[in-house]
Amino acid sequence: MAKPFDNWVLTPHAIVEMQRRGIDEQTVAHVLAQPEQRTSVRAGREVAQSRMTIEGTVYIVRVFVDTDRVPAEVVTVYRTSKVAIYWRPSS
Repeated sequence: MAKPFDNWVLTPHAIVEMQRRGIDEQTVAHVLAQPEQRTSVRAGREVAQSRMTIEGTVYIVRVFVDTDRVPAEVVTVYRTSKVAIYWRPSS
């Protein structure tokens, strides 16, 4: 498991996208507290992701976080069933 995000807030854009995509704050909080993987997208932005089974389908919930501010800001969230594309094998 990757290092958790302890201090974060949701941006207005993230809230809109969560509502549109049917992802609740509890799911986001779970991924940020216990990310299976955490990778850098670019300087100051990371993605935390975890696999979840929702209605019998395995998804990756991906949470994009701007880490160059305090508290860190969740900028967007989505889920995808394309596990093979986004999941990075352990080294």
